Amino acid sequence: MSRSPEDYKQSITVGSCKKHPCRLRKGRVVDVEFRFTPEEDVKGLSNSVSALLGSLPFPFIGVDGTDACVNIFAADGTTKAGCPLKAGTSYVYKNHFEILPIYPLIRIVVHWGLVTSDGKDVMCFEVPAKITAS
Repeated sequence: MSRSPEDYKQSITVGSCKKHPCRLRKGRVVDVEFRFTPEEDVKGLSNSVSALLGSLPFPFIGVDGTDACVNIFAADGTTKAGCPLKAGTSYVYKNHFEILPIYPLIRIVVHWGLVTSDGKDVMCFEVPAKITAS
């Protein structure tokens, strides 16, 4: 089950979003950063990033399904950690995604997850958003 950013007590940053729905401007790149602590050792992770339109997920091109290990840092946020990850250790994840000009102007829910090769969620959250003109 996904959690909302409020559940993480402000440990998630999506662009410059201060209130919901987050405005995602076409043609812009949105930075994403969050802290997480895996509950068990993890060998590898991939990104699971989609826009939910109703209950239908549409993957974000260029980030969904990609290797998440390259985006993982130690708790200081500057030292590359990569994978494998140790249970109970705090990590910082940093990435970005582009709001392509072909995306429609629409309200969505962005689902962002880190998943293991067997499909288990290590961390996930959802953010209400609105794609706007550039």
